[in-house]
Amino acid sequence: MRFLSVLTGLILLYLFYGMYLAQRQFTVTRQDLKRENAVGFYDYRGVTNVKSDLSEGSSEPTEIINAARRVGLDFLVFNEVNLPERMAGLDGYQGNLLVMSESEYTLLDTRILHYSGARDQAPANLGDARLYLTDLLSQPNSSGRDSLLVVAHPFLNGPTWVGDFPTGVDGLEVLNPKSLSEQAWIASKLNVVWSLICYPFNANFAFLRLFQEPGNETTLWDQVNRKQKVFGYAGADATARAIPFARYLIKFPSYEKSFEITSNHILTESELNGSFQKDRLTLLSALKKGQFYFSLDLLGDPKGFLAFIQDKDRIHLMGSTLKLTHGLRLISRLPAVPQDFYEIVILKDGERLVTVNRPEVNFEIKAPGVYRIAVRVAPFLGFPDGKKWLTWIYTNPFFIK
Repeated sequence: MRFLSVLTGLILLYLFYGMYLAQRQFTVTRQDLKRENAVGFYDYRGVTNVKSDLSEGSSEPTEIINAARRVGLDFLVFNEVNLPERMAGLDGYQGNLLVMSESEYTLLDTRILHYSGARDQAPANLGDARLYLTDLLSQPNSSGRDSLLVVAHPFLNGPTWVGDFPTGVDGLEVLNPKSLSEQAWIASKLNVVWSLICYPFNANFAFLRLFQEPGNETTLWDQVNRKQKVFGYAGADATARAIPFARYLIKFPSYEKSFEITSNHILTESELNGSFQKDRLTLLSALKKGQFYFSLDLLGDPKGFLAFIQDKDRIHLMGSTLKLTHGLRLISRLPAVPQDFYEIVILKDGERLVTVNRPEVNFEIKAPGVYRIAVRVAPFLGFPDGKKWLTWIYTNPFFIK
């Protein structure tokens, strides 16, 4: 009888706590604010590294596309695993959503996302594709190449990067929710179980309390950028595939929820015009040049954020390489003032250089180096987590020679 009383009390306590969580919002900006493009630029939000049931995913491409449209994405990139032939039938506009079909290949202990350019010839089979990629990865400079190569999930096989970083790589997944969830499981299985218990009441809370800074990824990123240009990405790694149960598959987290966690925000000076071929090349060019930032969207929509270097009357976006001259200024503006504690951090060669507690930064660059910006916020997650510092926005670097 006493056991039943204790069990009933625990269940009621859990339900009351769940009701408390269900009413909480963890966004750091007001949700009723309309998000506008930064003055002079267009901000296009998209998700990369998505798998359908053509490879490792659990749903048909059309279901995934519909999920992306519900979330309000501007572009969606499928990176199916070890399929040498691109699924060209998926390419095109689905309403306002631009859909691109690209590839992912396993190469030794590394996973490489391959975005084919206009002049690329598709390999005839998987063996040819791997030989083709091996050749591209060994090239000392990829700037003149149409294709784009990104290292996905860089610490899939351990906490350290072994060997030299490939010289032909254009990008590195810095923010990968699947990688971070695996790290959280290793750090504390009980903590992960508690988040799963809380998930039905507030999915955002369940993810945010587990989120840990991608320290290994940012360290590797900063180290590589001292030798070669490599741009950071947020990779959804979305499969909606959990442990199979009998003949059924638990689709967790859903594609829709995966698309709400992180995204890449491409900045362009001209608006996409609805022509798929032209707009695809515009997006690929921006990704190739690093003209984008990526964010933890669970904390709020960062649309309207801007970071650039001003050189007299000229503006240079993220990914730019400039010669050090007098009067270079690094400028950054938030789309809105966060409701919680926040800071804008300027990092030089991976080290914290300046911290600003206001929504706009105007910093004079006086020394060569690799500069990037991180916007950090400290939302109150409630009992038992309290306040937690999280990086909301990551910019791609500026290279000052």
